[in-house]
Amino acid sequence: MLRTLAFFFSLGCLLTAAGCAENSAGGGAAPPDASVQAGAGLPPVSQAAIDLAQDAIIVDGHVDFPSRFAGANIDSIKNDGATNFDFARAMTGGFNAPFMSIYVSAHYQNNGTARERADELIDAMDGVVEEHPDKFQLALTPDDMREIVAAGKVAMAYGMENGAPVGDDLGALDYFHRRGIRYITLTHSRYNQISDSSYDLRRPWGGLSPFGEEVVRRMNALGILVDVSHISDDAFYDVMAVSTAPVIASHSGARHFTPGFERNMSDDMIKRLAENGGVIMINFGTHFLTRAGSARRIGRPDHYKRYLAERGLEDSPEVYKDFRVWFDKNVAVPYATVSDVADHIDYVRGLVGVEHVGLGSDFDGVGDTLPVGLKDVSDMPRLVDELMARGYSEAEIRKILGENVLRVWEAAERTAASEGEQ
Repeated sequence: MLRTLAFFFSLGCLLTAAGCAENSAGGGAAPPDASVQAGAGLPPVSQAAIDLAQDAIIVDGHVDFPSRFAGANIDSIKNDGATNFDFARAMTGGFNAPFMSIYVSAHYQNNGTARERADELIDAMDGVVEEHPDKFQLALTPDDMREIVAAGKVAMAYGMENGAPVGDDLGALDYFHRRGIRYITLTHSRYNQISDSSYDLRRPWGGLSPFGEEVVRRMNALGILVDVSHISDDAFYDVMAVSTAPVIASHSGARHFTPGFERNMSDDMIKRLAENGGVIMINFGTHFLTRAGSARRIGRPDHYKRYLAERGLEDSPEVYKDFRVWFDKNVAVPYATVSDVADHIDYVRGLVGVEHVGLGSDFDGVGDTLPVGLKDVSDMPRLVDELMARGYSEAEIRKILGENVLRVWEAAERTAASEGEQ
């Protein structure tokens, strides 16, 4: 029964075409309390923080805008209330270098259309660039990213969330590299041909599959960053044993704050990531940030059991989707704060140093669970202000905002060049 519930626990979001990248509240819709959404009553942000956010490169490891945008009537330029990201708010917040998530849910993995879904989302983002070349440009290298930002545009890079589109063909990695993919999250909410998932009780590989080890090696050779968010703990250590390049956790948190939530990283994993030269990029979703938030998410299967029993219902995808609507309406989100995001940054800095922490917001992926005062991309100066208030130097803040990830990306490129010469 527990395995069945765990399956439906992740399945509810996965069965929708739009998906919701963290199986959370689903999308970027505003909560009923608009004052909470806006962070009413918060102090103004200092001009120094605004200036630093505007001047720095802000590399966000994970923005789920593509899944919200593709096939929908959504404006990529100005706020229409449907998303956490658009060009106007990005410029306001200095949010100039996001990795756009090419998110392929297990729905597409299950029905055999994962590659088609990845191409659909890449096509959609390519279309944004083609339609607005004065505002957006695709970044294929760290140097591209710096040059595009210096030109006053948003530098969009692509990261593919879920390796399912690779299928069983290593050549697909070359194809997606040509299409602009610069990191791949090896799996998502359920195991795939590459890796076990932190969200799936079924662990057929005991970590990485033999094919998954080949995938990591080929990604190293191509310069595609390996993303360890979403994979099981055993799979993480397998990646560490195989990868010759630094890796990233594109949108995770410190498990220290959320005991029992495997999706976040343990102290030992963060230390091993740092030894590898990598970066953990802090997720902004409330369930990643606080014990109360993760308890709400971890407790969802128990709510589902009671929901079924009280109504005399049987498990099914349709019933689970109805339950999710009920759950999000009736079980309040204990919203985290900007301070909670900074607590994770503090913790990683104290554990392994400031060089190994970055930002992976999961904007447009964690739905209505974003922290008070950090509800969309225009709010980034507020986090900068919090770090400044905690005594972080400008150099440290610039590392956290983007320089650390650019360093790791450059290292991955050097590894690829070196392995290509062998």
